Amino acid sequence: MELFETKNGSVRGFRASADVVAVLGIPYAAPPFGANRFREPLPAPAWTGVRECGDFGPIAPQSARLPGAPVWSPGDEDILTVNLWTPAPDGGPLPVLVWIHGGAYTFGSSAQPDFDGTVLARAGLVVVTLNYRIGFEGFGHVPADGGIAYPDNRGLLDQVAALRWVRENIAAFGGDPDNVTVAGQSSGAASVACLMVMDRARGLFRRAIAHSPASPCYTRGIAAGPPAAGCPATSEGLASTTPQALVAAADQVVDSYRRDPASGSRYYDPSLYAPVLDGDVLPTDPLTGMATGATRDVDLLVCHTTEEYWLLDAVGSSAKVTTDGQLARFAEDFGLPDGLVAGYRAVMPQAPVLDVYLAIYGDLLFVEYGNRLAELHARAGGRAFLSRFDRRRTGPHGAVRAWHCADIPFAFGNLHDERLAFLIGGTPTAADQELARRMVRAWADFATAGSPGWPPVRDSTTRAKVWTADNHAGTGTDDTPAAALRALWTKADFPVLRP
Repeated sequence: MELFETKNGSVRGFRASADVVAVLGIPYAAPPFGANRFREPLPAPAWTGVRECGDFGPIAPQSARLPGAPVWSPGDEDILTVNLWTPAPDGGPLPVLVWIHGGAYTFGSSAQPDFDGTVLARAGLVVVTLNYRIGFEGFGHVPADGGIAYPDNRGLLDQVAALRWVRENIAAFGGDPDNVTVAGQSSGAASVACLMVMDRARGLFRRAIAHSPASPCYTRGIAAGPPAAGCPATSEGLASTTPQALVAAADQVVDSYRRDPASGSRYYDPSLYAPVLDGDVLPTDPLTGMATGATRDVDLLVCHTTEEYWLLDAVGSSAKVTTDGQLARFAEDFGLPDGLVAGYRAVMPQAPVLDVYLAIYGDLLFVEYGNRLAELHARAGGRAFLSRFDRRRTGPHGAVRAWHCADIPFAFGNLHDERLAFLIGGTPTAADQELARRMVRAWADFATAGSPGWPPVRDSTTRAKVWTADNHAGTGTDDTPAAALRALWTKADFPVLRP
């Protein structure tokens, strides 16, 4: 069966494999442009006849960033779409996994090759991926003037709309609307953490997976300044400016930060956008919300990689810090606790300054945030599981580290696409394929029944599951530098908001 009935009309998919049907590019909300721009997502219009769903929908406005990824085309406005893969179009109900892509709230889409849901569907899940507004369209602050109050966090509101679409329609594809897991990586994982504390998302999912969640949330004061796009910083001025002009203006602002060592924390890896603590859509930051027990009814699985920030250095998006003076300035710019740099040096005595910097920055932005999400959630009565990806390899072009994004092809079971060679390091080995099989199984088991196959978090001493290509044990020993570095953070306050 490849024909399905949604609330808005009939859709036809195709056989992604002999045992999995894919249906791509289904609208879950109306195009967010014209009169709908900067507003909450509105319902998608109904259609007559059968909508052919063999291709991904257009991606959100952005600059071209990722090799092999689709490019945004100005004028393609039907960007709020979902894609799904189902192994049981005539059966079910099966657990549902909804994936939110990352990309610093600025780039990326659901059409990236590592997000193909075929393998996870074979593992017994109905897999859904989605596009949402990013950049200024999704997370920029539009002043409330002219009698119109435009919401902040429009990208998060899009994600909620997609989850509502899942609740209303997923049964037609063999999925169980009462057994939904929302998952994401990087800014997508941070979005998952935000959804956990949002009233508007409550009840739309029962489990959450966060791989390498990125830490910053912004206050309205931080988010208030729109990029200089040659227009008045008013709702009318911004609405009259094209999306491509705002994308270009944001790129110019980012470039100016990169060139100016005096620009504080934004100098190191500028990111203009993040969820906004607006008191409405996002009433509190996830760490605070989880500490109060607001999320205890949602099971949580967190993963991070052991060398997160080495990827950002390898692709040239991060400032180089190679001297002791630059490292001290970095610590000052981020307000790091006294003694933290010295503690890292003690654990990494032979490492060059650049490696110490990358280790600290990766832990600051990704690792420690994920650790604390899991521990606070567990402390407040929720079930949380922690894992760490530590697979490394020497590829044709040098070392392939356990860096940011490297775990996602394994968790989706997609190792063979040539566009992923930079993350995989060449043709996958038999050990790589076995690692992917185990990670896919852990995701599927967690989405099905809430347990990925290792003990839940109790406190900061709980061992994390360690994913390596040669490790078949249930949990790692944590007798590694990672454990010693974690101990440094347990003695420090963690910054919730980027300065």
